Amino acid sequence: MAHDQAADGYSQEPQRRAEIYTYEAPWLVYGMNWSVRKDKKFRLAIGSFIEDYRNKVEIVQLDDETGDFKADPKLSFDHPYPTTKIMFIPDKECQKPDLLATTGDYLRIWQITEDHVEPKSLLNNSKNSEFCAPLTSFDWNEAEPKRLGTSSIDTTCTIWDIEKEVVDTQLIAHDKEVYDIAWGGPGVFASVSADGSVRVFDLRDKEHSTIIYESPIPDTPLLRLGWNKQDPRYMATILRDSSKVVVLDIRFPTLPVAELQRHQACVNAIAWAPHSPCHICTAGDDSQALIWDLSSMSQPIDGGLDPILAYTAGAEINQLQWSSTQPDWVAIAFATKLQILRV
Repeated sequence: MAHDQAADGYSQEPQRRAEIYTYEAPWLVYGMNWSVRKDKKFRLAIGSFIEDYRNKVEIVQLDDETGDFKADPKLSFDHPYPTTKIMFIPDKECQKPDLLATTGDYLRIWQITEDHVEPKSLLNNSKNSEFCAPLTSFDWNEAEPKRLGTSSIDTTCTIWDIEKEVVDTQLIAHDKEVYDIAWGGPGVFASVSADGSVRVFDLRDKEHSTIIYESPIPDTPLLRLGWNKQDPRYMATILRDSSKVVVLDIRFPTLPVAELQRHQACVNAIAWAPHSPCHICTAGDDSQALIWDLSSMSQPIDGGLDPILAYTAGAEINQLQWSSTQPDWVAIAFATKLQILRV
């Protein structure tokens, strides 16, 4: 089910016709990610949220010529429990096998071929049990794609060597559940937790971490973390049940450099622009996806910053991803729909 239409949801630049393609899934969409391979433009993976053991992952592809935006039934596969995150290997130059990773009960690596998807590895971060504590999220290291970091409710972060299928490093990262993890460079990652802190780790010095931010209200969990790929001094995080997005400068811990406060309900997702150090997209339960220009971050803004673009979706937006290979496209997921929007 695909169509493209003029987006009446844009509040700015009405003269520029925005393109939107919509894919309707047979279930509620939760996990979602863009492929980064040059030879697979406009390909995304989506995961179901079904309150049952048996869930699904689909690979959806837009045909540029015809405008058909559809799932390839040969590349649809079963997944135990809903995926907490899905991500394609960060391999733009197509040097490596076409891999997809998912987290849920375990970290799973899948290999995509022309006509099917096969499980490649099942990785368990528990040294002393065949069961793994549920994994909340993960991030794939762009500089070294054999490295992948997972975050877990058991307070740990685990760095995997997925080529050797072994744990490279496992650390107790927080005092409570870890909800998200993001790489800021080849050997540096950060995580956020139910303990309300953002912590930065350097793999060269595993004994120490730096607390960059703590939520102002004690014990308010931080749910998501986005690290600016173009300017690693900046990261953004969101608090549970909060409509604001906190932007941090790691050189000045504890005090946010900006708080984005134009959402009308809690924020669920954040994505930095892959091609610009000062643009970020945020989305939430107010059905809004907002794009912000943070280039004026250095000086205080009276009354707060306004977004430069706003798009209204048909329901609460659960997931948001900005395409790193096609930086003028953003994908959102709400209810059973996957939409890609030209920005």
